[in-house]
Amino acid sequence: MKKVLVLFSIIALISCESIAQKEKKANSKKYNVEKTTEEWRKALTPMQYYVLREAGTERPNTSEYTYSKKKGTFVCAGCDIPLYKSDRKFNSGTGWPSFDKAIEKNVETDVDYKIGYARTELKCNNCGGHLGHRFNDGPRETTGIRDCINGVALKFIPSKN
Repeated sequence: MKKVLVLFSIIALISCESIAQKEKKANSKKYNVEKTTEEWRKALTPMQYYVLREAGTERPNTSEYTYSKKKGTFVCAGCDIPLYKSDRKFNSGTGWPSFDKAIEKNVETDVDYKIGYARTELKCNNCGGHLGHRFNDGPRETTGIRDCINGVALKFIPSKN
């Protein structure tokens, strides 16, 4: 009986290298821009840190970019990689800057279950910063997608024209 109990305990301990730990190892991607927590805190404002590094969300209608119609490029506030062209921006009525198409390969998708169901999370492919979420309710005449982005995760570079 002792042997069975010991064997059962060993099996239980081995199975304790949980699936979540394996998934975390599998999902830990190396980014071109990597900084320590302290370095990110120094480089970003508290709100930028909250959104980009902790996957937070800014309040709606608080971004200067929500209704902006200026021509140029929106870049990541964490690493300056181009993310969205202004000609892909549209007014979604949600209170956050919205785009129907990202600059190819600069925005990656992940799955986010933070509110109890799966959502498509958008991240900077260069530094891993959280940008926002993707929805399938964008303009039907273009891509049909809406990338709902936290304005604080962006910086705007105006066109030179």
